[in-house]
Amino acid sequence: MTSRRLYELVLANGVSASPFVWRVRYALAHKELPFESVPIGFTDIPKVFGDRCKTVPVLAEGDAMVVDSWEIVNYLERAHPDRPALFSGPAEYAMVRLFDVCFFADIIRKFFSLYALDIHDSARPEDRTYFRESRERRFLKGTPLETYVAGREARLPAVREALTPLRLQLARGPFLGGATPNYADYIAFGLFQWVASVSTLPLLAKDDQQLLSWLDRMAGLYGGLGRDPRMKPLFEG
Repeated sequence: MTSRRLYELVLANGVSASPFVWRVRYALAHKELPFESVPIGFTDIPKVFGDRCKTVPVLAEGDAMVVDSWEIVNYLERAHPDRPALFSGPAEYAMVRLFDVCFFADIIRKFFSLYALDIHDSARPEDRTYFRESRERRFLKGTPLETYVAGREARLPAVREALTPLRLQLARGPFLGGATPNYADYIAFGLFQWVASVSTLPLLAKDDQQLLSWLDRMAGLYGGLGRDPRMKPLFEG
């Protein structure tokens, strides 16, 4: 057992669904820090944390409670300098943060336009009303989820094209970070794990070899951390 606990957002089938949780899972594995997973649903967050936080991941370690994936990463680097570093130095840290802002922020919106209804349908029954009402009000200006995702098959080619920067980088080496994975890999992989946890529409073409190989390498890291038989196919059959 460990006093280190990671609070994770889970779906009805128990799969960890948050892309932000997945990046922290990999950060902890990278730093060789064992943790206890604490699965919670959307509507559990205020019950567990009150007003202290509104989202997960949340990392609890000893007397520390850290909210937000970047704050967790910063904490891990400060608190455990004797463990493998997540960044080679300030320059890599700055570039990975830029990657997070430029790539992740754009792609997560595109993915949400395809899978918003799938997330709702995969959530625990007691969480579905909250998810629908909060997302339709905050992000969709009252548009129903069904209307928002309508025609998603026609938008799929453009979403696949938006992943070209990943393919170009992966043509130069096995990971986005080069010869070995870095936090940029964990950020991007978390997005694909999010999709795989809910998808009823395969995201990628079956011949997308660059991404297929990278996703397989990423899933196999740290004893197969990313492999889960409950995940849905990311590639067309």
